[in-house]
Amino acid sequence: MSASKTTGRKSLSILKDLPRITLANLRPNPGAKKEEKRRGRGVHGGGKSGRGHKGERQRGNRPRLGFEGGQTPFYLVIPKYPYNEGHSHRLQYPPLTLRRLQYLIDLGRVDTSQPIDLTQLVNCRGVTIQPLKRHYGVNLVEEGAEQFCAKVNIEVQIASESAIAAIERNGGVITTSYYDPRSLSVLIKPVPFFMTGQPIPRRMLPGEDQVRYYTDPGNRGYLADPEKIRQARLALAQKYGYVLPDISKDELCDMLAMRKGIRQIFYGLSAGWIVNMAEKKILKPTDEKLLQYYNAQ
Repeated sequence: MSASKTTGRKSLSILKDLPRITLANLRPNPGAKKEEKRRGRGVHGGGKSGRGHKGERQRGNRPRLGFEGGQTPFYLVIPKYPYNEGHSHRLQYPPLTLRRLQYLIDLGRVDTSQPIDLTQLVNCRGVTIQPLKRHYGVNLVEEGAEQFCAKVNIEVQIASESAIAAIERNGGVITTSYYDPRSLSVLIKPVPFFMTGQPIPRRMLPGEDQVRYYTDPGNRGYLADPEKIRQARLALAQKYGYVLPDISKDELCDMLAMRKGIRQIFYGLSAGWIVNMAEKKILKPTDEKLLQYYNAQ
């Protein structure tokens, strides 16, 4: 008789002799359960109930938060400063350095053969955008401009002059665009939005305090005149001392010339379209009123 059969018979005999598992004979493992300490029993055990000796801490009548024993509290001693006014309503733009962008391109996490926007930057985990923390996009800064050597068509929300020069020196194109919180949440998480079956919303226009920035050709704003942007590109090249490459003769001319509409959120998808993820179809509106609403500038 083999050893495995003998072992199996022994195991079966042990199982037959053991009692059946019921709620009556279930017990926790030894040492898994610890008896609670008796508190508040006076001389019968418990001592001071863990609250110490006499005073406000034992009796549960502690003062309010911020009370400093009668002296002038901190929040009344420190004066108000004007630069803190409205700090809770300021728009936040997490920085994206050119060194970080070049690193993502070298790893292949960012595809330079396609226009780069927040969707691609968030999907490759290059930046983290949290609309609930008043994030309105990314700020492209010039750190690592000497090492940046990629030719890209990138869309950001804010960019410094040195960062714009570094992009255009290599034959790239940069655009600064505004996204309202609703459009921003759709842009950074497109797949969950498409699963809801809702039409793509229109992108709202910037507020009065931001119109000046996005209509300025020096900032490469998406509301600026294209002819003035071309002149600003030449002026910036003369300022930083580099020759501006001719985009029209580049093999990636079509990709570099792609720009979103004023009300458009995604490249290749217009406002009002419905993306059916299950059937892999795109549904477009046919009603005249809907077309007039979504196509209005």
